Amino acid sequence: MQSTLFGQFGRRFCAALLVSAMGLGASLSQAATSINMSYNGAADLEKNPVHLFASNFKRLVEQKSDGELQIKLYPNSMLGEEEQRMEQVISGPGLNIASFAGIAPLFPEIYVSAIPFMFEDAKAAHRFFDDGRYWQAAREEFRSRTGTEMLAVVEEGGFLNFTNNKKPIKSPQDFQGLRFRAMDPSQVALYESFGASGTPIPWTELYMGLRSGVADGQMNPTSYIILGSLYQVQKYLTLANIQYSDQFLVANAELLESLPAEARQALLDAAREATLLNREAIATQQEKELAFLQDKGMQIIRPSAEDLQAFRSQGQPAYLKWLGEQDIDAQWVETALQDVGLKPAQ
Repeated sequence: MQSTLFGQFGRRFCAALLVSAMGLGASLSQAATSINMSYNGAADLEKNPVHLFASNFKRLVEQKSDGELQIKLYPNSMLGEEEQRMEQVISGPGLNIASFAGIAPLFPEIYVSAIPFMFEDAKAAHRFFDDGRYWQAAREEFRSRTGTEMLAVVEEGGFLNFTNNKKPIKSPQDFQGLRFRAMDPSQVALYESFGASGTPIPWTELYMGLRSGVADGQMNPTSYIILGSLYQVQKYLTLANIQYSDQFLVANAELLESLPAEARQALLDAAREATLLNREAIATQQEKELAFLQDKGMQIIRPSAEDLQAFRSQGQPAYLKWLGEQDIDAQWVETALQDVGLKPAQ
């Protein structure tokens, strides 16, 4: 999961700075005409699923509101890095697509949604976020702490999967002695549970780190493997469905409450539809991406059900232990696992 854990969307709604500069002193519902939407990554519909979501969201909002709402997109972190953008959406009217790096400092319980090997497939992940008690409670608690609403879970590439340049990884035993790039301490704990080591390497340095042998492998969705040309320095890809790769559409709650009922409903409906469109697009793209990676020389390993269970049984307890060290109440974990019909792995 790229720690890169995240968004941006004209006459009735304008930014607070514009209102202040004009000296209007009017309320948000009277003055605002457009809504800013910020997010990570390039404005590339093919290579950046977050931009695909943002573009569909913009189109749907403007269509459903008959132009009453206008969404202005700010890709490539134009309005600031993760924490800056979250501060902006907490303090003023706007939208932001945040990664875990934006959400976790405010709500570390979000890491519970990334328990490894929790989802059998994408449909299971979708049910978890659409209907699960954990996610309902998480949204309510996040609003209570921040004054913002998490409106959508933005699928950004399916599942994280293992790659390496040494040998096929079919089971946990195959990790012995390998060195992996880790995005955070939870990934270090996961690798160590398999007998490998984890070392932090920024995304911008990952290609050279793999090429030079600083690390033997890493984990990312197929879209990021292609985006970073990692197939040039990685030979083996193991489809282990490690963690669901997602970001989160966050809206200022006062902004939502200030909108007329029909405009607010248009925005909420657009978020749901854009979510479904991203899911469909990524499901279609996955097989194309795998075929591309095979054509580039990568060997695709599909572990058996028994091997996937071994990954879960060996790796999940290490992650759960790490969660406990973050002072996250065990009830969050219990609720999440109940939502997917699991008990904590022993």
